[in-house]
Amino acid sequence: MTKKTMKFKTELEQLLHLITHSLYSHREVFLRELISNACDAIDKVRFEGLNNPELLDGEADWKISIRADKEAKTLTISDNGIGMSREQVVENLGTIAHSGTKAFLARAKEIGAENNPELIGQFGVGFYASFMVADNVTVVSKAHGEEAVKWESTGTGSFTLSDADKAHRGTDITLHLKEDAEEYLDEWTIRSTVKKFSDFLEHPVVLFTTEKDEEKGTEEEKEEQINTQKAIWLRQKSEIKAEEYAEFYKHISHDMADPAETIHYNAEGAIEFKALLFIPEAKPFDMMMNNDPKAHLNLYVQRVFISNEFDNLLPGYLRFVKGVVDSSDLPLNVSREILQENPMLDKIRKNLVGRVLKTLAQMKTKNYDKFLKFHEEFSTILKEGLQSDWENKEKIADLLLFETTAKESGEKTCLADYVENMADGQEEILYLAGENRTSIENSPYLESFKADGKEVLLMIDPIDDFVIPQLMEYKGKKLKAVNKGDLEEDAEKLKKEEKQFKGFIGFAKDLLDGVKEVKLTTRLKDSAAVLVGDEYSMSPHIEEMMRRMGQEVPKRESVLELNPEHPVVQKVQALYDADKKDPKVGTLTKLLHDQAVIASGAKLDDPAGFAARLNEVLAEE
Repeated sequence: MTKKTMKFKTELEQLLHLITHSLYSHREVFLRELISNACDAIDKVRFEGLNNPELLDGEADWKISIRADKEAKTLTISDNGIGMSREQVVENLGTIAHSGTKAFLARAKEIGAENNPELIGQFGVGFYASFMVADNVTVVSKAHGEEAVKWESTGTGSFTLSDADKAHRGTDITLHLKEDAEEYLDEWTIRSTVKKFSDFLEHPVVLFTTEKDEEKGTEEEKEEQINTQKAIWLRQKSEIKAEEYAEFYKHISHDMADPAETIHYNAEGAIEFKALLFIPEAKPFDMMMNNDPKAHLNLYVQRVFISNEFDNLLPGYLRFVKGVVDSSDLPLNVSREILQENPMLDKIRKNLVGRVLKTLAQMKTKNYDKFLKFHEEFSTILKEGLQSDWENKEKIADLLLFETTAKESGEKTCLADYVENMADGQEEILYLAGENRTSIENSPYLESFKADGKEVLLMIDPIDDFVIPQLMEYKGKKLKAVNKGDLEEDAEKLKKEEKQFKGFIGFAKDLLDGVKEVKLTTRLKDSAAVLVGDEYSMSPHIEEMMRRMGQEVPKRESVLELNPEHPVVQKVQALYDADKKDPKVGTLTKLLHDQAVIASGAKLDDPAGFAARLNEVLAEE
């Protein structure tokens, strides 16, 4: 193949410009990313070789090699992993097959990429971090049964492809270092950087150095392993420092912050495995931009990396957890697809879920401030478990915090404390969901409960309205949405008024569209009217969210409840009794319905009609 020049895709060109000109504060991450990629390449060929031994070419001495040439000012990182064909080189190094690239670029520009070099690793484009320290990068790669190929670029918009000479499978990446990055040719810098980022890798990282024999006038190449190689999850907890846990977490998550919690344990008994899990301190950028609903833990079998695509290792509502699981009981020489169906994975999953939920519960008890921060970041994801994990539903509910009518804005309570502080005779956990606290804390739905001294949970997370009904009850107490279904009414108090209002109630029901019933209520103290859905109806809040997402919303019929003690309700009733054909009766009745729609959080179907009716009434005053 003759030498061929190809253009980078536009987005990759922008990304390279960003990396080259902005990401300087943590340039050492380039070595971490290249070593991690090399480790992944070895893991992949080892796994593929289980079912296809010829791929291994008899290879058993797995290692990642580093060579520094001070005269040529080059740094070369090599591996004997899976290698790449010509097509794979173009696909992997000439394009970015990630739908989130545009979002990455926009976000990096918005927050200042120089403060967030970890974003590169999170988007799987760590190779391009090479251009932070190199003005030219050469890649020579060979896959099993393929011809070797050479890729070369200065990172300025194009790359070249040509044939290469390489005897064995694997990849060599040579960086022609910039003048201000020549420190990475120094042996001490290389050793310390590898020690910091890659000491725990399963595969040896070897530094090749050249020593001159002055007497013989010859040069001798020596190799030295510079990482300890023992997988951190196989070591005893007592011998691991917090800094080592933190670096391993950063390696697998590409987060720059330390984890909030570390879970390291050995499971013994019916099934044996080792797990090292981390709960992040904050939501990583890729989770904000990537709507992947699956959890991804790195699964190892007898220290051989298998995959991070086993979504039954952890449920999706715990997808913020990062870490590794290593089992000696699972079979090695089967496909990922078959392994995915292994019943042992379900046992591992149950064990992991229990550990994570227990750790979060301990955090809530022992370090509430840390837990509060976790809750702000991840509670929306955690709540998904209420509708998917019936076995652990109450444990999940124990971890949830909500604002309440009894506390100032921003302060929260848990369900256990709410139940403990329930008013005498109260049998239900009362809640009201809405877009924000401001829009619901003075809602008509709350008036009777405030008057009776009953606390109501204010659920303002968008997901609350979807998942909280799935909880159904907590510690034997049924959850009750105060804007749905019937409440206990003072029947004796309403008996007389129902006779008085009977004619007007029938008139209002016939007049108003979308109202299946009109009735009097004692739930209101200050407001004239309110709309109430049935126990299982979709709330106005959810309806509005669906409309914003462009989804069709079925027409909902609600109950219009009127406060017989309110002056406006009494006035329209008097007008009806005096002359049921008076146009004012219809106008005021529709206005009562309009204000009930607005108070419910829904939007008026005919805002112009509402304005006309309101102006008509105001003009008469």
